[in-house]
Amino acid sequence: MPAQPMQSDRAPRRVVVPHLADPPAVPPAGSRILHLQGRTMGTTWQVKCIAPPAAAAALQARADEELQEELQEELQEELQARLDAIVGQMSSWEPESEVGRFNRAPPGRRVVLSADVAFVLEHALAVSCDSGGAFDATAGALVNAWGFGPGSAYRAAGFEPPDEATLAEARADSGWRKLLFDSGAGVAVQPGGMQLDFSAIAKGFAVDRLADHLQARGIGNCLVEVGGELRGAGVKPDGQPWWVALEPPCEGASMPETVVALHGLAIATSGSYRRFFERCGRRFCHAIDPRTGQPVPAHVVSVTVLHAHCMAADALSTALMAMGPEQGIPWAEQRGLPVLFTVCPAGVASERMTRAFADLLQ
Repeated sequence: MPAQPMQSDRAPRRVVVPHLADPPAVPPAGSRILHLQGRTMGTTWQVKCIAPPAAAAALQARADEELQEELQEELQEELQARLDAIVGQMSSWEPESEVGRFNRAPPGRRVVLSADVAFVLEHALAVSCDSGGAFDATAGALVNAWGFGPGSAYRAAGFEPPDEATLAEARADSGWRKLLFDSGAGVAVQPGGMQLDFSAIAKGFAVDRLADHLQARGIGNCLVEVGGELRGAGVKPDGQPWWVALEPPCEGASMPETVVALHGLAIATSGSYRRFFERCGRRFCHAIDPRTGQPVPAHVVSVTVLHAHCMAADALSTALMAMGPEQGIPWAEQRGLPVLFTVCPAGVASERMTRAFADLLQ
């Protein structure tokens, strides 16, 4: 159920609006929305933003589109370069990335990490600790065993679920407690066979980095999206918020349409309904519970998390998928997190939400 920028002006059935101490300032009259987009991390990215004040004034003063095109090209190159750099740091699909080099390192090798990778790893380990291992960026060996890692083996003809011996070996190579990491020095020690996998946190980090870059460029009104994870700030030229719609995760489900106003807010969704394979009438999804080494139950369809930072929302939605609603709702309630679960036991879809999520509904 990834969120998507709204493509329709149709009135929503259910609206999620953040609590704001001060409403965002409306952009100057005549402001234009710049549209930027591209590909990264095996998916797409897009940005909608309003030109910074100086550029906006210049755009108003010139009747042609030349300046707007120049600004769009400049921002496009800057944002794509930042995304390419993140892939070069964090992709487990790129052998020469920092993560790729760590994953190939022999036991005992000390690997010096860049500031960005160390920052993401530190946050990942904090979520692992807080969630009791429901989120674990060191569990790449388990992801690979189930065919959802580099190469997407699960799509190959004849692929079968791993046997217990394969899973036991993958579990032995995984586990956040086994990783020696000096966050101050930015050094991680490969314990042997460990495979870092940032796929459940890197997109959120990328969204935050793009939003921060735009803010540094004086662009305070924007909507940033990478692979369905989003973060918004400010409003559109007409004063309306950046609305995004939650994609229904179940075909034919009679659940209300939900749209979210993103201002100072990010949204991330983990789901079991996009990447999966079926064998003997059972569905195996790409969301793996690191605590058991097994895919999450098929009836847990999706989890959506709202947070000020997209990286945090990304990791939390993954942890909550592994927990499921029975464990996840109380855990999220204790932390005041706005969370929406969609479950589909016995083919009947329903929702469960935390009080913090319900409090944002209007």
